[in-house]
Amino acid sequence: MGRHARPRPPHRIALGSLALLGAASAVGGAVGLGPHLMRADAPAGGDRAVRMAVPAPGPDPVGTTPPGPAPAAAPRPSSLSIPAIQVRTSLETLGLSPAGALQVPVRPERAGWFDGGPVPGQVGPAVVVGHVDSVDGPAVFARLSSLRPGDVITVGLGDGSSVRFRVTAVRRFAKDRFPTAEVYGPQPDPQLRLITCGGAFDGHRYPDDIVVFARLATTS
Repeated sequence: MGRHARPRPPHRIALGSLALLGAASAVGGAVGLGPHLMRADAPAGGDRAVRMAVPAPGPDPVGTTPPGPAPAAAPRPSSLSIPAIQVRTSLETLGLSPAGALQVPVRPERAGWFDGGPVPGQVGPAVVVGHVDSVDGPAVFARLSSLRPGDVITVGLGDGSSVRFRVTAVRRFAKDRFPTAEVYGPQPDPQLRLITCGGAFDGHRYPDDIVVFARLATTS
């Protein structure tokens, strides 16, 4: 087993600086830019600890209600498959901490679904996030930026069914110019967002975010 394949205890994870924004603020643009920004520090002990910017959700600036938490009866997503980049992972369920910070996947080889939004396959933008790397090497979304329009993403659900999406765009955004409404705003159809860090790691953080946009293809 190579060094990237060995188990990584949680205290060794280096968290990327994802701009995971719940909604846009009614004042001053995107939530998380300025006084609303909250940070969750990587646990001590990593030799390359970085910080993850986690803004609190805010009101929708266009006066509509963003998609809320999935109904309790809805089957939760359990797995994610992206053949084009050889990704096959189980999904953690991510919520918000008491302080309003978005939780992040505990293990770098697993992605996580944010349960404050829709289940994949429901109307609106379902959000899945993952680390790009850890102190031990590449993580689950290390190759996310190499996806191309037309690539297939399959989300397995807890009831045994699955939902297929096709990539429509892969974009890179500077963290201080993250298009909150475009990524998290209400949509008329089922969509998917995959998010990880991007750009050159400077020893403390990544300057950008990679966002994959996808639309529903089929269910089974």
